[in-house]
Amino acid sequence: MEQQGEGQGATAPAGTRDIEQDKRYQRLVTMRSRFGWRLTILMLVIYFGYILLIAFEPHILARPLGDGVTSLGIPLGLGVILAGIALTAIYVRRANKVFDRDLDALRRDYGA
Repeated sequence: MEQQGEGQGATAPAGTRDIEQDKRYQRLVTMRSRFGWRLTILMLVIYFGYILLIAFEPHILARPLGDGVTSLGIPLGLGVILAGIALTAIYVRRANKVFDRDLDALRRDYGA
């Protein structure tokens, strides 16, 4: 049995519809979406750049570092992983400092 507020026939509470119509909320959603897509594109460029380097210029990544057995590909691969972690941290920091602050202000204004 379907509970109220679930399923396809559910409607948003009136306060939610009001917030969704607010220009500040729409601006927040647009900013958050653009920022997320920019970070996503940057991560894809880093990742696929590394993959393309492996595919088309493997001799560059095979170059040894110093006299050891570690090649240049190892630290670059680690860099790809660290870039993903850093971009996630950047998003979380911005979400906590900007997006959440703005959303909380909207909630206060609408009594949510």
